[in-house]
This record gives sequence, C-alpha cells and structure tokens, in this order.
Amino acid sequence: MSAAAGGEGETVRASHILIKHEGSRRKASWKDPDGRVISATTRADAAARLLDLRNQIIAGQANFADLAARHSDCSSARRGGDLGSFGRKQMQKPFEDATFALKVGELSDLVDTDSGVHIILRTA
Repeated sequence: MSAAAGGEGETVRASHILIKHEGSRRKASWKDPDGRVISATTRADAAARLLDLRNQIIAGQANFADLAARHSDCSSARRGGDLGSFGRKQMQKPFEDATFALKVGELSDLVDTDSGVHIILRTA
C-alpha cells in the first residue's frame, strides 16, 4: 500500500497548542513548573481558552506559531508548536487519528488526550 493510501509507512508533520488541566497525566509544564495553574484549570476552562485561540487563528487575527509560543503547555512551544514528522503509533491515539484525518494546512477541532486538550495544525 502506498503512503498516499494511508499505509503503515505514512508520516505527517504537525504543530499543536496544548492546554493542560486538572485531569492531565502530568500537571507541570515549562510555563507552570509546579503545576499550580494547571491543577486549578478545569477541562472546560482549558477548552474555552483553546476555542478562543482557534477562533483568533481562523479569523486571521493571530498566527498559529505565535499563539503556540505564548500559550502552549508543551515544550514544542519554543518551536511554534512544531512536533516535526511522525508516523502511526508514535502519538497518543486520539492525537494521531485527528492529525492523520486533517488535510495539509487544516486546523483541527479540540482533541482530548491524556496530556490535555489540543488544537492541531497539519503542516505536511
């Protein structure tokens, strides 16, 4: 099966913005090393923050990489949210499924994983 047909060898490249919350498996980040803010953030609060960021991106009011650098709880923030290329079974399943379902240049809806809530931009 060719890579274009969704075979095992297919890879994607994506950037994301992660907002952690009280249900996240690791309640610390580069922005919140002690996890105080994360532990006090509900999933609903995290989702609302991400929806606001997503709306800014869609409206052309903000650049994805700039928002990722300022708001993402992932260490990829310093790269504008860029996770590089990855294949199947390298990311948590909901994240993988959402990314592979996107077209290049497409922005996801909210995606929940054990890490928190994400928006994902497929870049390749």
